[in-house]
Amino acid sequence: MICPPVKTVGKPHERGVALLTVLLMVAVMSAIAVGVLDDIRFGLRRTFNAATATQGQYFALGAEELARARISRLLERDAVRTSLEGGWNGRPIVFPIENGQILARVSDATGCFNLNSLVLAGGGEPFVRREQGVRQFTALLTALNQPQPEGLADGLAEWMDSNSVGAPGTEDDGYLKGANPYRTASAPLAEVSELRAVHGFTPAVYAAIRPYVCALPTTDLSPVNINTLGVERAVVLTALTEGGVSVTAARSVLAQRPAGGFADLAAFWSNPAFAQLPADAGVRSQVDLRSRFFALDAEVTFAGGDVTLSSLFEAPSPGGVRLVARRWTHDE
Repeated sequence: MICPPVKTVGKPHERGVALLTVLLMVAVMSAIAVGVLDDIRFGLRRTFNAATATQGQYFALGAEELARARISRLLERDAVRTSLEGGWNGRPIVFPIENGQILARVSDATGCFNLNSLVLAGGGEPFVRREQGVRQFTALLTALNQPQPEGLADGLAEWMDSNSVGAPGTEDDGYLKGANPYRTASAPLAEVSELRAVHGFTPAVYAAIRPYVCALPTTDLSPVNINTLGVERAVVLTALTEGGVSVTAARSVLAQRPAGGFADLAAFWSNPAFAQLPADAGVRSQVDLRSRFFALDAEVTFAGGDVTLSSLFEAPSPGGVRLVARRWTHDE
């Protein structure tokens, strides 16, 4: 039996429109499906990256605990002196982990000039100018051949002190008149990079002084351990003596330091380089044989991701090490 041909409903041009509509719908649905799949793929990738970063941070925090233990052992070894024996200062230590590694460095954080020593707490205001700190910073800038050292030191002191009295341009009035107005901090620096906001500290000046300065979480005069101060940072000793000891003489003193460090402060101050210093010089109570601050730089590589951690520890007593600062970046 032969079936009759099936007749197509609709006119020829209507059938073409229906076909185009179906094709258009298929194309739209395909585009939507591709977009959904891309969103799913990127979502999975973001989730993986977040999980990797979180795990990397946990590894970095583990390095922080190891550093705390390392510092405690170092101080327990000798409660009176902290020396460079053992080569611990700045030595990189690598810890292998699954799918990566941890690179950690523990170093003495007192081998620098504390910028926050230009002010002190008290005197009826939260922070007031400290003349000795200003003079020491001026000596540092002078030794590093920086332009207008007195002006730079004065400007930084006015940036941090709490009052609004100072030379023209060094207080809020000078900063609010700029193209991008802002106010002075009226407080100590949280980190050295804040210097870039202070008038006069150009990129060239900042680069020249950065290796020798720090912003410790205290306004005490720079607590320098002369048993760990590197010869390359001898200019810090020149600053502390307000230029009374030249950079060359300071390098000579540190180069002649005993392998185990100075036994006591009398052995240090007996060096002929300090013969001209007054017996009551403030710096004599400023230097120490024991380190008070330590820094940790940790870099974690895990599952193709990188995590950086910079931590600062304070050891006010041999039996206590506490974390005072943490940042998830390099210390600039």
